[in-house]
Amino acid sequence: MKLRHVIAAAIIGSAGLPGPLRAGDIAAFQPIGFSSDGGLFAFEEYGIQDGSGFPYSNIFFIDTRKDAFLPGTPIRHRLDDDSAGLAKVRRWTRDKAAPLIDSHGMADNPGLLAAFNPVTESVAATDRLTYRQYAVEPPVGGAFTLVLKDIPFAPSEACKDITPQSAGFSLAFEAEDGAASKRIIHIDTTVPESRNCPTGYRIGGVMVHHPAGNDPVHIVMVQVLSAGFEGRDGRWIAVPVAGAP
Repeated sequence: MKLRHVIAAAIIGSAGLPGPLRAGDIAAFQPIGFSSDGGLFAFEEYGIQDGSGFPYSNIFFIDTRKDAFLPGTPIRHRLDDDSAGLAKVRRWTRDKAAPLIDSHGMADNPGLLAAFNPVTESVAATDRLTYRQYAVEPPVGGAFTLVLKDIPFAPSEACKDITPQSAGFSLAFEAEDGAASKRIIHIDTTVPESRNCPTGYRIGGVMVHHPAGNDPVHIVMVQVLSAGFEGRDGRWIAVPVAGAP
């Protein structure tokens, strides 16, 4: 039986389960790369918008030292046509991003996807992640352990009719290079409107870059979950780790 027939059979079979079949829009994550010195990191998130069925693509350029977007970015595009494919919208954002990608040599510095924890992973914890910063065997150096905690906030005026409680997050190391740590990487004091009424977060992965002659650069990828049209939606934010571990 062909794969598409297996998928179709699974969807049809799920119709007999209690409750409605719901599907949120969890954006895919695609790392693009780093500048050679690690001062800049870029990634793409893309998917099909729930409800409308419109394809979208967003490319982010993060100044890893300032924890801020590069001026003139992000590059965002959506095709308001539910019959359009992802290839077209992704090609549009890539073409727009190409001058920045090329000028910073990002194709030569893809970085290391040191850990990845997608929503499809049914065993791994969503608030905890342990990884190493070198892709070698046998392992070199100690492990790093990240811990994420949701922080409850009252919903904003724009969100109060969508969710009774909004959420921020804190992110900290419990271990760095094998040594115990209590270093806080990020803690929200407010919830940015750009997160679209968030209801929770999960640690999605870690990117590491090893610039020549300098300390490794760690980027924690956090998924922002929010109330969507047909289920919870997921988007990505990059949290740079300041300084050497």
